[in-house]
Parts: sequence; structure tokens; C-alpha cells
Amino acid sequence: MQVYFSVVHDPTQLNRQGNDVGYSYRSSIFYTNEEQRKLSTEYIAQLEAAKVFPRKIVTLVVPLKGFYDAESYHQDYALHNPNNPYILVCDRPKTEALKAEFPDLFVEYKGK
Repeated sequence: MQVYFSVVHDPTQLNRQGNDVGYSYRSSIFYTNEEQRKLSTEYIAQLEAAKVFPRKIVTLVVPLKGFYDAESYHQDYALHNPNNPYILVCDRPKTEALKAEFPDLFVEYKGK
């Protein structure tokens, strides 16, 4: 969760991430058991109490109902389109932040 809340996205934006707007861009944590739900809500409460973000965290903590692979053209998109403006502006900075802030967790992805 530390990576999710510090590198992945802005958890204070409701139904959007950057220029992407809509319910599918909401900040969410999907849990599969009670322990995951509890850890997620407690972590969010700790961040709120410490006032880590300038606005209220709006991340939803909801049960996972299913998982579906994205369409084939979305698979490994950044790997196949490294110079795409969206990748350069939205994804590359997050990857670089992950490398810098959590070097022990970073694994270079080579595709499937």
C-alpha cells in the first residue's frame, strides 16, 4: 500500500487520474478477504490522521467481484509503445519514481 499511495496515483482525486476522467479511473482498493479490507481501511486512516495529503483521501475499499484481462491491444502497451505521449507523461514518471523510491521492489519488465 505504501507504493500504491506514494507512487501510483493521487488518492485524493475522485473519479479521475490526471487527465483521465470517469468512474473507471476512480481510486480503489479491491480486497478478497476481511484482513485485506481491515489493513486497507486502517492504512487510509493512518494517512488521513497524519495529514499526508492536502485533501481528503477518496480511495474506495470494496470487495473484488471479478477480474478481467484488458483487450489484447492494451497488453504490454507501454512496452510496445514507449514513445507514446501518454506513456511519456503519465507512466514513465511513475516508473522512475518507483525505481527511485523503492529500488528493492523494482523489477524491469520484459513482457509476457
